[in-house]
Amino acid sequence: MDKQRLKELYADKRYQSYFDVGLFFVLIFSFHFLYLFWNEGLDFWPIKGAVDKLFIWASALLFDQSTWTLEHIFGMDFFTYGQTIGFLNHEDTYSYVTVAPECTSLKQWMHWLFLMLIFPGPWKHKAWYIPLGLVIVEFTNVVRVVGIALFLRPFPHDFALAHDVIFKIMFYVVIFLMWMIWVEKFLHPTQRKSPSKSLDKQ
Repeated sequence: MDKQRLKELYADKRYQSYFDVGLFFVLIFSFHFLYLFWNEGLDFWPIKGAVDKLFIWASALLFDQSTWTLEHIFGMDFFTYGQTIGFLNHEDTYSYVTVAPECTSLKQWMHWLFLMLIFPGPWKHKAWYIPLGLVIVEFTNVVRVVGIALFLRPFPHDFALAHDVIFKIMFYVVIFLMWMIWVEKFLHPTQRKSPSKSLDKQ
């Protein structure tokens, strides 16, 4: 199938959603494997030193944001040592959440950048929507750390469920929802007019 035929199909409203969703998943999975190769295969060559410093800075920021939220929003009693948060659970034993460098949002930030820089849409809106998305991704990571801590109080033995399933999925749900808003509001805005407005113009 040639490029012109693809453009014609994409212009057909019946197929646009399939193209958009397909491209979304292609970009998401492509970046996932590119990141794994850069991280595990190349050890972040050729900027490993800068990346390591960025991970350390971002984890310290995440730790400060998370502990502030636990203290001032949820009034939770806890203690800290290093970047570990300790607190009593309902069994009167201690649970711990460590904010390590690998807990940062850097991969998700890069996921978002990769997706939005390549995905079609007006650059005048990308100029503010991409930075907004980065802020939302960071906020989501704070929610993740805080959520894991709150989850462990009643369920102290289910760290893996909270860390590896519930809040990991939440990250990609948030990215998907931000992408959906982009497609609906900025990529195809003229197609979302109400029927009444369309009739008025006839």
